[in-house]
Amino acid sequence: MERTWRDAIVRVLQEARIPLEYAEISERILTQGYYQTDGATPHSTVNAQINGSIKYEGDKSPFIKVGRGVFGLKETASSVTTTTPTVPVTTLPPVTEKDVENSDSIIRAFGMYWQRDLVVWRNEPKMYGKQQAMAMAIDFGKQKGIYILYDQHTVVYVGRSIDRPLGKRLCEHTIDRLSSRWNRFSWFGLLDVTSEGGLDKASVAINLAAMIGTLEALLIESLEPPQNRKRGDGFSAVEYIQDVDPEFQERKIQDTLRAIEQKMRGSS
Repeated sequence: MERTWRDAIVRVLQEARIPLEYAEISERILTQGYYQTDGATPHSTVNAQINGSIKYEGDKSPFIKVGRGVFGLKETASSVTTTTPTVPVTTLPPVTEKDVENSDSIIRAFGMYWQRDLVVWRNEPKMYGKQQAMAMAIDFGKQKGIYILYDQHTVVYVGRSIDRPLGKRLCEHTIDRLSSRWNRFSWFGLLDVTSEGGLDKASVAINLAAMIGTLEALLIESLEPPQNRKRGDGFSAVEYIQDVDPEFQERKIQDTLRAIEQKMRGSS
């Protein structure tokens, strides 16, 4: 195991010997056990570490950018094996999540085709997602932005969450006229995810109502065909995969235990 994210990134790129997308670097670090973290944003952390090195170390950085979100090592890119000079970490400005390449993106995080039945719908539901399987689960229930409801993969409704957070808006659709018409949903959030797994309300410093109304109109006009995942120039965000609410899992266990108990009573 390496001592730092930086060391782990270098090791992955040395072994790969080809440039990799930063999310792939993060996946290899965690799945191969090169570094352990309880952070909620490993993809963003890797991206920030590499971009921070390139920005602050300049020519002394061991990393090189070869494409959008794709990085390699200078020693690998060169046909000549050299020892890449480094700068002591203590002399560099701290690298934060704000150093990511596309920090001016309107959409900060999103989830595609999440399943309705994996959420426990209550007054303030929790909607869990992860950047990758081994990362910390994040509750997106209080996210702000736009959402799409699907019947399988067919769009049935596009809405916005401004005054009421995303989770509450979706919960309302489980009891209104749309309740029986959707089983999946996608969401596009405006709030950043912090490394501690929270949502940064300060990340949106413009008029939410006006911006979300514009985005909603754009989505309604552009969602054809229904499964089109093409992103515009202003859309660059981190995708989160859905994670099951622990309460949902606990309910399944309790239902199983009750079923076993009833079966035992019936056979006695």
